[in-house]
Amino acid sequence: MNIELLLNRAIEAAQRAGEWALAERGKFTADMVEVKGKHNFVSYVDKQCEAMLVDALGNALPKAGFIAEEGTGSRSPSGINWIIDPLDGTTNYIHGLSPFAVSIALMENDKVILGVVYEASLKECFWATADSAAYLNGKPISVTSTKSVNDSLIATGFPYYDYSHISSFFRTMDYFMRNSHGLRRLGSAATDLVYVACGRFDAFYEYGLSPWDVAAGAFIVERAGGKVCDFTGGSNFIFGGEIVATNNSIHAEFSGIISNFMNP
Repeated sequence: MNIELLLNRAIEAAQRAGEWALAERGKFTADMVEVKGKHNFVSYVDKQCEAMLVDALGNALPKAGFIAEEGTGSRSPSGINWIIDPLDGTTNYIHGLSPFAVSIALMENDKVILGVVYEASLKECFWATADSAAYLNGKPISVTSTKSVNDSLIATGFPYYDYSHISSFFRTMDYFMRNSHGLRRLGSAATDLVYVACGRFDAFYEYGLSPWDVAAGAFIVERAGGKVCDFTGGSNFIFGGEIVATNNSIHAEFSGIISNFMNP
């Protein structure tokens, strides 16, 4: 595989889909929304963006399969798969809010080797490959050097339908409200992750997530010098539904706090 060529194709596809979605928002009305489940929405924009991505990426790497939010395609027996979210932050989008992002990861067997996140409203393209650093609009980025949770700005996300851990989750929020610079909830996990990668946040955690929400962003965090794990400190954060991402310096402290609250 020519990773540089695939990266360029993925960046082009993400930007094209994101720009189209941004242009469509001016025409968008509430009656265009479909309900997939409680608090789980989809629109023709999500579906069209996914079709655009699958077409472009499928042409770029025909042997690859797809793990996609709106269900296009299937996994490839070759072990090479694109993991795509055509519009991460759909609820934001349908209410005229930002951020919302296109997320693309390329996975070979069990390892991500390429990640692109395009946050459309600010026209910011984050990317990395297994052989590169992490970049924002062509400029290198890195995580913060903040040394303690007490001095950190933390991002999180609220569950949409899985409330089985909500009491423990509320306890984490209470702790961080009292023992950090504050909590933020943007409504797009892909954006939260790349904001950790570029130093806007020091840490991010959330549960109830899907692979397409986190695969690209988590990889970019790692290539920017950060660390990523699940709530037990393990490595099952892409398919396990829960994620902790931090700069390098506070990882042990932050992930330990999450583990203590979420795995009592």
